[in-house]
Amino acid sequence: MAATYDMESRPAWPRRAIVTAGEPYGNKGLHFGHVGGVFVPADFFARFLRDRLGRENVIFTSGTDCYGSPIMESYRKLRENEGYDKSISEYVESNHSRQAATLNNYGISCDIYGGSGLEPAAPIHEQVTAEVVNRLHERGVISKRSTLQFFDTSANTFLNGRQVIGRCPIQGCKSEKAYADECDLGHQFEPEELIAPKSQLTGEVPELRPVDNLYFDLPAYLDFMKDYTAELARDPQVRSVVSKTMEEWLLPAQLYIQNKFREAFDAIESELPEHTIVEPEGNKSSFTVVFPSWKERDEAHAVLGRGGVRFRSGKALVPFRITGNITWGVPVPEIDGVHDVTCWCWPESLWAPISYTRAVLARDAKRLGITEGVAAQDAALMGEPSVDSTQVPEPPYAHGSLDWHDWWCSDDAAIYQFIGQDNIYFYCIAQTAMWEALGWNLHQSTVSANYHLLYMGKKASSSSQTPPPPADDLLNHYTCEQMRAHWLSLGLSEKPVSFSPKAYDTRVSGKDKDGNEIRACDDKRVIDPALKEGALLTGVFNRLARSCFYGVAVKEGDEASYRTGCIPAGEPSAEVMEASQQAALAFEQYMYKFETHHALSVCDEYLRAANKRWSDASKAAKNAADDNAMTQALVNAFHELRVATILMHGIVPAGCELICEYFDIDPVSFFSWDHIFESTDCFIESLGETAGEHAVKPLPPRFDFFAKHPSQY
Repeated sequence: MAATYDMESRPAWPRRAIVTAGEPYGNKGLHFGHVGGVFVPADFFARFLRDRLGRENVIFTSGTDCYGSPIMESYRKLRENEGYDKSISEYVESNHSRQAATLNNYGISCDIYGGSGLEPAAPIHEQVTAEVVNRLHERGVISKRSTLQFFDTSANTFLNGRQVIGRCPIQGCKSEKAYADECDLGHQFEPEELIAPKSQLTGEVPELRPVDNLYFDLPAYLDFMKDYTAELARDPQVRSVVSKTMEEWLLPAQLYIQNKFREAFDAIESELPEHTIVEPEGNKSSFTVVFPSWKERDEAHAVLGRGGVRFRSGKALVPFRITGNITWGVPVPEIDGVHDVTCWCWPESLWAPISYTRAVLARDAKRLGITEGVAAQDAALMGEPSVDSTQVPEPPYAHGSLDWHDWWCSDDAAIYQFIGQDNIYFYCIAQTAMWEALGWNLHQSTVSANYHLLYMGKKASSSSQTPPPPADDLLNHYTCEQMRAHWLSLGLSEKPVSFSPKAYDTRVSGKDKDGNEIRACDDKRVIDPALKEGALLTGVFNRLARSCFYGVAVKEGDEASYRTGCIPAGEPSAEVMEASQQAALAFEQYMYKFETHHALSVCDEYLRAANKRWSDASKAAKNAADDNAMTQALVNAFHELRVATILMHGIVPAGCELICEYFDIDPVSFFSWDHIFESTDCFIESLGETAGEHAVKPLPPRFDFFAKHPSQY
């Protein structure tokens, strides 16, 4: 913490905030990448904002993405291969329950963990979907398009997106796992561009047949997106990976053609719509054909196909599909003669956080007996759900406003969305343009996009030779708080980082005295990288907390003046006040930029320095038998413990809330930032008590606020 911070340079925070953590697909449980790469950072930020802004001014939403072809395909395989006999809704709900249980196990504090197709949020989500689609149509930015969809003639059925597999046609993409209109790396394309398509139902090459769907005119917002992206590039709160990835999609419509097809291309070039050619430079193996828009580029596909010219598409804005031709989805009202379609899962997942926000506020309205306004209408729409799928503890308080517009459209509100890097196209391109098109003054999101959390140095894949463990399995070897602290330390905001827990490391690390191979997971010489931050908790943080509470504990036969069972009165030293202020200011700056690893580093440095100050001062006081010096050491230590516990609250909430319990102070008051820069005396007096007279809860012997996992002893 080399930089010096001052009170005048503190970042500006909104009055209200929405925090989101994406929506995992409803066809599986959560792996460690979901939890460690997205949910834990989002939870850290949401808890920080509740302490910083007031808990009633923050809504943290997430939920299961219940719809879409990946879920339908997983369900189909389960029925056909394993005899699963329940409905698709029951299948999704069972996976949703698993996901919610995992989040509870990791202390993820969503206000709601809903489901786009599950009660109580489903009826509100259907209402929001209808409102959004109708509004976009009223604004003239949705229209019918006849496009091609894959049809399996052997199975006599249209294929959903995941029932077709091939190679991605986007230039530079090496994905061998591309589906009907997107690859597993998130690139979008038209079905006719997919290379080597094959039906996953029969293994046959499917036909392409025309179908009608609704599309949002995303290319119409190209100039707006260019200006907006330039603003983001200048915004210190937005990571450069966001604006740089967005820029890749704002290029002209282009096709890349290998030089070996040049003769065939020249033969049919005159038949192409308007275009220009960019010749290859140096040793490049392809030349580029640039078109005025996506329309001319798509018209060129058939001409190039007839001429035997293979091509790859460049990234560019194309119409964004709103509907799909599958039955398992959110119903969409009939528009322009397009009927019996459902909303494609990606668009409705973008506005699902609005639906979840409205569900939270409807729940508040119902609890408070409010009968007027949108929240009351949503409460009536929600009714009395037969099953409440939210699965997370309902907050025991109502939020500051029951009007969802105050959260999503007000100038004093902000939206913070935590996503994986491969979803930038949807959250930063498609969503941004749609929010502008709706004309509702919706706030554009501040996106925190993390890089991939790797496993043992490689991208996590359930089909690899070393599949990553489910998130819940990790808790057989580590505590929730050890994992939270470790994941937050990895710096995923800056680069992909490997998660390499020793408990799962099967590499051979040596041999025993008999010459037998020893695996790293069983080798006592191998240090567990996943426990580096845990040592701060079980060692330094524990020692500081125990020292404070044991230090003031009433002790039979010890008449020292500081053993009153109360937090001693007195002003902390100037050194302690300065260190505490600098730690809080630095922490706040890093949180503003979503640099959670730096925020944790601030806490690490602060705790270690505080622990050393206590150790040095208490030893000196004991050696001198100086009660006044010991009292001052305790005043300093209690102040630093209080500040450290506030800062660490979002990182390791359970242990910090246990410390708060032994302070015997209401958690809402204790964790609030309202008095973080003041002495403990001032804070105690703000509670209406007299400094020096606030009794702490007696601490049992050999007590741990942060315990090791049983397997680590």
